[in-house]
Amino acid sequence: MGNFEEVDKVKYERKYIRLPDSGTLGIDFTPPFDVQLDPATPIIIVEHGLTGGSHESYVRNILAAACAPKSEGGLGYRAAVINFRGCAGTPITSPRFYSAACEDDLACGALYVSSLFPEAKMVGIGFSLGASVVTRYLGNEGTKSRLAGGLALACPWNLVANSERLEGNWFSRRVYSSAMGGNLLRLYKSHAHSIETFEGSHALKIHSKVLSLESPKLIDIDHVLVSQTGGASPNWPFPSALEYYRHASSDGVLPGIKVPYMAINAEDDPIVRLIPRPDESTKASGWVVVAITKGGGHLGWFEDGEKRGETQKWIRKPALQWLRAVVEEFVREKGQGGRPTEVVDGFTREIGRPEVGFKEVDAKDLPQGGKAAGLTQGL
Repeated sequence: MGNFEEVDKVKYERKYIRLPDSGTLGIDFTPPFDVQLDPATPIIIVEHGLTGGSHESYVRNILAAACAPKSEGGLGYRAAVINFRGCAGTPITSPRFYSAACEDDLACGALYVSSLFPEAKMVGIGFSLGASVVTRYLGNEGTKSRLAGGLALACPWNLVANSERLEGNWFSRRVYSSAMGGNLLRLYKSHAHSIETFEGSHALKIHSKVLSLESPKLIDIDHVLVSQTGGASPNWPFPSALEYYRHASSDGVLPGIKVPYMAINAEDDPIVRLIPRPDESTKASGWVVVAITKGGGHLGWFEDGEKRGETQKWIRKPALQWLRAVVEEFVREKGQGGRPTEVVDGFTREIGRPEVGFKEVDAKDLPQGGKAAGLTQGL
């Protein structure tokens, strides 16, 4: 397998926003703001994988080409990577974690980006867990989506079926489930100092139980942590990981999608078990396309490069083609995309949805973000 750490270099500039529930998102923009672009330059909104961030090679692989100037063979777009709460150095500032169903955070991030660039068309792309978030956002928002299209890569779809596959097979349980569970626990522990300040919260009540986990599988930490603090009430907390999985699965929201949407999954993905075929049986909307490749694994899609011994990622080609097609060919009906906003107590928020809002904050006014060492990359 190729080493992608030294390729696809992307320069980011980070902004932080405070959310209505006191949580914080770190949003990485590329190119940085000192690069002069047309205010209407299209923007790619990115949601990364389980414990990743803007630094992941699968993110940079797409953005290095999409955001390169047209004079250098790129699309010349802008991108904004919305790092989940606690990920990629983003501090935890509320007793809430993140999950496969944190589409409300995506709504807040998209609202913020659209406020900075109101003339720009925005298109979403999600990887693995982030693909689930993008899919759920588009399905729940319908014609009000601020994203004019979406691309979901290695979307996990039915989380119950995935869990049965991961935990029911010795190899998957020991390799994939353990890697994901270990990643989440290491990430959580890096924020322990912040969690311990949330007196009286449910997050603090379960804190010792999370810390007591040893070599957890994914379902273990999802049961103890994510099912308890991965979202807002009234849905959270859930009585079990399986109940959280039923709620957070994304295959059921396809009928609600009302913008161009494409999902690409690999048939040999060791993590994703059931891939929906949008037909009458799934009641998918006419906006949905699902492409299934024979190979590719989970966010892999490696192929031989142009030079002998070189490896590259095939997925970049269809991803760029799709993004460009949505930006250049799709025209939304007048009045679609977004909701009216208001400013209340310094927060810009959607009228009638006080949970969808933001207030930009300075990094110096935030606590130190956790630095989780030893995370398995690419998940």
